[in-house]
Amino acid sequence: MVYIRDKITKATCGGFLVREDFVMTAAHCKQSHLMVYLGVNDTNSLPDGIEVDPISHPGFSMRKPGHDIMLLKLKTPATLNENVSTIALNEKISKYCMIMGWGWQAYDHVSPSNVLKEACVTLIDSENCGTADTLCTEGSTRPGKGDSGGPLVCGGVAQGIVSLYQNNKNGGYLTLYTHISHYLSWIHDIMKSP
Repeated sequence: MVYIRDKITKATCGGFLVREDFVMTAAHCKQSHLMVYLGVNDTNSLPDGIEVDPISHPGFSMRKPGHDIMLLKLKTPATLNENVSTIALNEKISKYCMIMGWGWQAYDHVSPSNVLKEACVTLIDSENCGTADTLCTEGSTRPGKGDSGGPLVCGGVAQGIVSLYQNNKNGGYLTLYTHISHYLSWIHDIMKSP
């Protein structure tokens, strides 16, 4: 997990390290002065941050859903160790997944968690989900405010990016994740650029 914070507005998101020099997150997390913090468990004691150059997917728009994916090019590559490592991207998907982040644990809480939290979720069938580039879970176990950009990890592999939440037809909650495998060619093109 990577803790992402704008150094001026203090707005936060989650992300994950996909290579020593790239973090993946949601495009709607883009701010003007983003910093990433690696190896964080408790946000009360942050290590030195790393400045980044954000690269949003060209199809993303705040006015409509879809293409909610962004790569952050680290200006100083990460040093990998027991607390900082990359996560693989893969097209094969498992139905049983895990989400994590520092977001609000409930909507009536006044502040986010300082400690990294995780929860187990199960993917639902894609026909009940929305667009082809989206994965979904439903139910009260879900990411909270401040968890945007964090990974949906299925079978030890990053399969999705926390994107948005909405009420479903049954009055419950539907969480949408950007399906990473739909963007692998774009990701590889950006990451191989000089």
